[in-house]
Parts: sequence; structure tokens; C-alpha cells
Amino acid sequence: MDFALTQEQRQIRDMVAEFVDEEVVPRAAEIDETDEFPQDIVDQMADLGLMGMPIPEEYGGAGLDYHAYPEALVEISRGSGGLGTIVAAHVSLACNMVYEFGDEDQRQAYLTPMAEGREVGAFALSEPGAGSDVPAMETTAEPVGGDAGGGADPDHYVLDGGKLWISNGSVADTVIVFAKTDPAADGGGISSFVVRPEEDDGFHVEGTEHKLGDKGCPTAELRFEELEIPAERRLGEEGAGLVQALKTLNGGRITIAARSIGLAQAALDDALEYAQDREQFDQPISEFQAIQHKLADMDTKINAARYLMHAAADKKMRGDRYVTEAAQAKLYASEISREVTNEAVQIHGGYGYTTDFAVERYYRDAKLNEIYEGTSEVLRNTIADQLLD
Repeated sequence: MDFALTQEQRQIRDMVAEFVDEEVVPRAAEIDETDEFPQDIVDQMADLGLMGMPIPEEYGGAGLDYHAYPEALVEISRGSGGLGTIVAAHVSLACNMVYEFGDEDQRQAYLTPMAEGREVGAFALSEPGAGSDVPAMETTAEPVGGDAGGGADPDHYVLDGGKLWISNGSVADTVIVFAKTDPAADGGGISSFVVRPEEDDGFHVEGTEHKLGDKGCPTAELRFEELEIPAERRLGEEGAGLVQALKTLNGGRITIAARSIGLAQAALDDALEYAQDREQFDQPISEFQAIQHKLADMDTKINAARYLMHAAADKKMRGDRYVTEAAQAKLYASEISREVTNEAVQIHGGYGYTTDFAVERYYRDAKLNEIYEGTSEVLRNTIADQLLD
């Protein structure tokens, strides 16, 4: 299979890389230190069309394919892991939920401002007792009026409960919330809804997490208290939420692979430069075979991860089933991201353990890739299930 980028795809990647080098890299340490949402950079990315990359132009997006979009996200993540999460959660999860499962009115009302970057989106699925085990969620959306339960759509829903680990949760203008509308149904009777924090009474941000890495992207705890949602804000059919979530996360795993590759590439770039500048025993440490082998392994792993990412993207674009490919891409890329960033710290020696060099930030940011949007353990189960099916 040939996944060589076209001229247009290379131009997009290079444009994003130039923006990242000029605007993101100089700010990355500051974002990491302050842990503040970089609204000004998000606004600049919106001007470049980066907040709706794979969304069709008719809904305010750039209409990029799933080879160009992940490559652009590689570059964004190379500059800042937190910024990579901001974009991935906004585009791959929130935007894609409305695009894939919303009707035309919902797309115009909620997708377009997100894809244009005028609004930020979040995807609220996880709960304290429901991470990998989605049907264990306790948040409910009780249907009210309209012969609810008798076959007719209700007038509205009353949302109660809470969500945890929600990227962009405290800054989002649109939050896609999953809740049980029929707890007795198979799969938990889960449905998805568009929630508007500024408009909906009963939406509360309980706080944001103090994390090891991924700084700049607020990870919020949300609470819903008798929050009324108009029925026209339900996405798709009642009870379809679990299938919607799994399909969306499957596509999102391609972009977490991209975030992983971006961080690994940043670590390799810094390690290459340092190894050629740092001298020990009257020669650059890049002359030592032990260091050369580390660099060779790092580059090989990155290239293998990129291939798996594009293999999954290719199947997605063809309309083929890509559950295994997405799981493999995310699993492998996330684990080699940790390995490569760890080796970059090792090559830097004592300096790599200080905040004077960026490799320690890459290392902290990389660990998250093995946890969110499917832990490594869950992904191995997924791959095995597909093999044994």
C-alpha cells in the first residue's frame, strides 16, 4: 500500500508546520507552566481553518481528508501536546458527533460555529464509575411530555448526573453529553444530546484536574442538575448513544495516534540536535554507537506508527470497517510515543530531567496517549475480539 502524501496534502502539512514553529513552539513552555487555555492560538488556528479540518466546507470546515487531517494534527501536537488534545477533542469528537448523527438543522446551528472555530466543543462520556465500561454510566436524561414512553418523541429531557475527565469541558460552548434515557434497555438505553453551557440552567463546572501533562487543555468535572434539554437537541434516535460513542471514538483513535506521533517526532528532533551538540570524551555523543542505536530505533518506531495511522485512515476513507486498524494505530503509536520520549530524556542525561529542555514535557504529555480514548489494555481486548470473531 502506498500512503505517500499528495502535493496538496504536503502543502497543508507544511503550512501547519510553519504556523506551529512560528506561533506554538515559542509559547509551548509557557502554556505548560501556566496551564491556561490558549484562546489566542485557538483563534489563529480558526483563521487558518484548523478547527474544522475534516468537516465539509458547507458546514464551515476545510474539507480535508483523513490523511491530511492527522498529518496536520501531528504537527500541532509536535508543538504542544495540550493543543493537540484541544483540537482532537473538538474536531474528532464534538464536531464529528454533530456531523455524523445530527440532522441538517443541528449541523447548521451547532456544527458550523464549531467547525469555523467561533465556538469550542467537548465530548462528555466518561464518569467516575464509567470509563471503559460505558453502559455503567449513571447520568440520566428523563423524557418528559409528548407521550414519553408511548412511541412519540418527548417535549424535552431532564438531565441529572455528572461527567469526569472532559477535555475542553470548562471552556466549551457546545458539549455533547451522553445519558441514559431508558436504563432498562439493552446497552443501557443511552442517548446523546447537545448541551449549551451558557444557555442551559443546571450546567455546572465543578473544577478542572491538575494533571501530569497535557497542559493548556482543561480537563473538567461537570455536573448537571435538573437541566432541561429541548427534544430537538437529541442527536439521532433515542437509545442510539452507545453505538454513536463507539463509532466516534473509533475515528478519534486515528487522531490520538497522530498526537502520539507528533510528540515522538518532537522528542526525536530535539534528541538529534542535542546528540550532535553535546560532547563527551572529546567527541559529540552522536558518535557513540549506543546513542546511534537509540536514534535509529526512535525513528523506526515513529515511521511504523505513521504507517499504521495512515492504514487506518485509508480504510476509514474507503468506507471499510477499520476497528482493528484504528485500535492498532492508537495502541502502537501511544506506546512508542512514551518509549521515544523516554529515550530522548535519556539521551539528554541530567539535562533531560530539568525544565530547561522540552523533552521532559514531551515525556509527561506522551503518557496520556495510553489512557484516553481507549486504554492500551482495552485496545488489546478490542484487537483480540476482532481476531477471534
